[in-house]
Amino acid sequence: MKQTTKNILGVAAIVLLSSGVAGLTAYKMLQKNMPADSTAAFSDMFQQNPNVRLASYNAVDAQPVDLTQAAENSVHAVVHIRSTQTSKVQEVEVRDPFSDFFGEFFGGRGGTQRRQVQTPERTGFGSGVIISKDGYIVTNNHVIAGADEISVTLNDNRQLKGRIIGTDEVTDLALIKIEGDDFPTIPVGDSDALKVGEWVLAVGNPFNLTSTVTAGIVSAKARSLGMGQQTGTESIESYIQTDAAINQGNSGGALVNARGELVGINSVLSSPTGAYAGYGFAIPTSIMTKVIADLKQYGTVQRALLGIRGGSIGSSLMDDRQPIDKSGKTLADKAKELGVVEGVWVSEIVENGSAAGADIKVDDVIIGVDNKKVSNMADLQEALAKHRPGDKVKVKLMRDKKEKTVEVTLKNEQGTTKIVKDAGMEILGAAFKELPDDLKKQLNLGYGLQVTGVSSGKMSDAGVRKGFIILKANDQPMRKVSDLEEVMKAAVKSPNQVLFLTGVFPSGKRGYFAVDLTQE
Repeated sequence: MKQTTKNILGVAAIVLLSSGVAGLTAYKMLQKNMPADSTAAFSDMFQQNPNVRLASYNAVDAQPVDLTQAAENSVHAVVHIRSTQTSKVQEVEVRDPFSDFFGEFFGGRGGTQRRQVQTPERTGFGSGVIISKDGYIVTNNHVIAGADEISVTLNDNRQLKGRIIGTDEVTDLALIKIEGDDFPTIPVGDSDALKVGEWVLAVGNPFNLTSTVTAGIVSAKARSLGMGQQTGTESIESYIQTDAAINQGNSGGALVNARGELVGINSVLSSPTGAYAGYGFAIPTSIMTKVIADLKQYGTVQRALLGIRGGSIGSSLMDDRQPIDKSGKTLADKAKELGVVEGVWVSEIVENGSAAGADIKVDDVIIGVDNKKVSNMADLQEALAKHRPGDKVKVKLMRDKKEKTVEVTLKNEQGTTKIVKDAGMEILGAAFKELPDDLKKQLNLGYGLQVTGVSSGKMSDAGVRKGFIILKANDQPMRKVSDLEEVMKAAVKSPNQVLFLTGVFPSGKRGYFAVDLTQE
């Protein structure tokens, strides 16, 4: 039986090989009998664009790309980051479940009660990339957001304490520092030079198991995921998309090209399960380099804005049937009307912004910035993220179906070209504490922050004195010191840069102050 099987398989193999030879011979015989113009007829069916370039490829010499050196260069500079939020006592509002019921029958007022609760200690994990031998580390903002303590574990298992130098929620980047010298680093490469289909490595330290490496290719560039819309916050997105496996804990890790250069910071995982089952997204170094330089030098990002509102006219939004104006037009309709297939449509010019001082108008379509093609909003955001207020850029746009180039001087959120410094609470020159219960009862107040001391600074300049109780800052109720810090940071970024305080003195006298937050 075994011998029979072998014979049958042998015959089958011969038949297959023979049929291949016969087929080739038959084709050549047919070819001899074909009319002379038959091959021309075939070529006419597949008319090729003469500008198409084929990749340089030799099937004989081709070997799999060697990523070992790139991996060896990278693993030692990728660290594990543990961020800890310590347990705290917080005051929270708790709704009285019986307030509505009894209020309906007895005319009482429903409402909420304030209670103190002990929050549990929270721990988060992520990765980071050492970018300088003196211990500066880039990671994601969401890895260390709200952290009271940061622990950094190197690939050789050394553990060091980290401190935050600066954070930027808009790009989800952060810069931290560990003390020491001669740390291993990854050289920073040019993410603009990356091509779709190029091999990349995702290097992370997700589970504190020392650095791990996965490989894949660049699947797409300038991807926007709408993270800002989901979270309700401002967001700059122009991600590198890759199919290299990126799991939870890889956030803040390195995306490395085949030369071993850092080209991105791994940030987002697109997965239905939370584990790797899709694509990973990395912040390109074209954005990272400038953001991190700002955080190191100024403590905050010097963000340049074009001062427009609009939307992408590209393939990703052409099927969007949501109306963009009262006439019911969609972006697809607008694209046909303007005679463009991609770019950023300008729907509004922001007052006192960069575009308002240049020759940019509503219904213009931006198609380039400084010789960089702009196909969508992500491209535009990436191009602007490299610049600081005061920089001049050349904006290429389409107007009335004609191409035009205008020069624009970029401005910041305040509509100026001045450097914005990190505004910590120290610029106020005052100390604060939450209003004690006995004073609340005495003055019949539900909340407030009391000024416990005033030295030289913005509060003193505005006339605020020790003992003043702040009830509202820029119309926001002040219950905790962190409330004042949040409102102040937002005010520093506003055009007016003023903190309007309303409150009361312990004597019962009302007080109103305008605190100028501008910095020379």
